[in-house]
Amino acid sequence: MTTGTEPTADGRFGLDDISKRIIEQLQEDGRRSYAAIARVVGLSEAAVRQRVQRLLDEGIVQIAAVTDAQAIGFNRQALLGIKVEGDITAVATKLVDVPEADYVVISAGQFDVLVELICTDDDHLLAVVDSVRTIPGVRSTETFVYLKLVKENYSWGTR
Repeated sequence: MTTGTEPTADGRFGLDDISKRIIEQLQEDGRRSYAAIARVVGLSEAAVRQRVQRLLDEGIVQIAAVTDAQAIGFNRQALLGIKVEGDITAVATKLVDVPEADYVVISAGQFDVLVELICTDDDHLLAVVDSVRTIPGVRSTETFVYLKLVKENYSWGTR
């Protein structure tokens, strides 16, 4: 019996079409019941439960509540571009510990690291940026303040 997440030659997990459809169902509604998903994908409820557990165990999916940052008091979002001298990974690892950072990405191009920051206001953002600038290896930063969030989508990756 296949579990839908069989290892590929490189040790990663490939997803079959049924697992992708299960993920799509969860992306639409993370609280959708196993029975409802089973009806859509054509498996038993137990088989869906097993596949979802495997997806969770393998770190392929997380089931989480997505909040509206402004609705809960975080009125300033920004992308911080960072140029690094020396060990980029060491700087990125330090940035993971910044509570306001919701994404930390080592990148190619003008910046070595990109960090998305969620703050309460401009003063809070300034304090966070100032603290990031003190991390050893940070050569310079550039802040891109979000004026309006036009699209936020978490339903990628299955097509």
